[in-house]
Amino acid sequence: MAEVTVFGAGAMGTAVAMHAARIGLDTALWANPFDGPALESIRDKGKHPGLPDHVPASLVVFGPDELDEAAARCEVAVMGSSSGGARSLARMTTDAAARARFLVSLGKGLEPETAKRMSELYEEEFPGATVVAVGGPGLAGELASEMPTAAVWGSGRIQDARDAGERFEHSTYQIAYTDDLIGLEYCTVLKNVAAIGMGFLDGMAKTDSVAYQNAKAALFTQAVRELSSVVEAVGGRRETAMGLAGLGDVLVTSLGGRNRIYGELVGAGGDPTEVLKDLSSRGVTVEGVESTKDLHLIADRTGVDLPYHLAIHRVLFDGADPRSILEVLL
Repeated sequence: MAEVTVFGAGAMGTAVAMHAARIGLDTALWANPFDGPALESIRDKGKHPGLPDHVPASLVVFGPDELDEAAARCEVAVMGSSSGGARSLARMTTDAAARARFLVSLGKGLEPETAKRMSELYEEEFPGATVVAVGGPGLAGELASEMPTAAVWGSGRIQDARDAGERFEHSTYQIAYTDDLIGLEYCTVLKNVAAIGMGFLDGMAKTDSVAYQNAKAALFTQAVRELSSVVEAVGGRRETAMGLAGLGDVLVTSLGGRNRIYGELVGAGGDPTEVLKDLSSRGVTVEGVESTKDLHLIADRTGVDLPYHLAIHRVLFDGADPRSILEVLL
């Protein structure tokens, strides 16, 4: 019997499973049919190819054809999918995950085809489920290495978020709880886009031998300002945007996340499409690219001016020079 089952052996799903197992939760990790390389590495080498540490011996790992065993009597079903693969994962696990008391989403961003938030998607696929979304600054590699991490767990009822999350609490994984679900989830959309722009500056710095620290500070401030305006416009709370879920997540993703790395490669002269293709071939998911496509929709829905975020859109999809981002410092 697994108290916690993580469905999907991506980097973050595996990191959460490692954390849960290390603090003594009965934990299973289920690798879906798209997780072949990760499953092979975990079974052969004892570690996920995208993470620095070995999985704990107490973590039970199941393959694609062992779904029922992985999900047997689990109380918390953790959906370890990116926003682009969330519906596919939900449909693979419809019967198995539906039996859990809580369904916890790790995906950040909107569904590409529908622009629905992750909680909306999972509520559609699992009618009646108690859905909890996870946000805030959380790099998978640091969580897997037991480095101090703070996260935000949110649900429509704050007590549901707390009941799901308390078992995961530890000195190395501290959790804040919120009922501002829409605010939390919109923070996860814009923070990845913001980090791509920060990466542009890092790439430009490498080719120009200039640090761009002043510009980075100005653009970071603008990114958080725009994020806060969007969160308020969709019905979320300003304090959510200015806390761990918003400002905190923008900061950590801008310092070391996959979206920042993608932006750096583009800022250094790489073609946005080719860079994405290369990273994807190496198993690196860059959710911010899909989120960037949603920006015009978000701007239209909210009426919020997004000069910084839309400048990133022009670079990725309209052929603009990454240096054009310097035109929107304020």
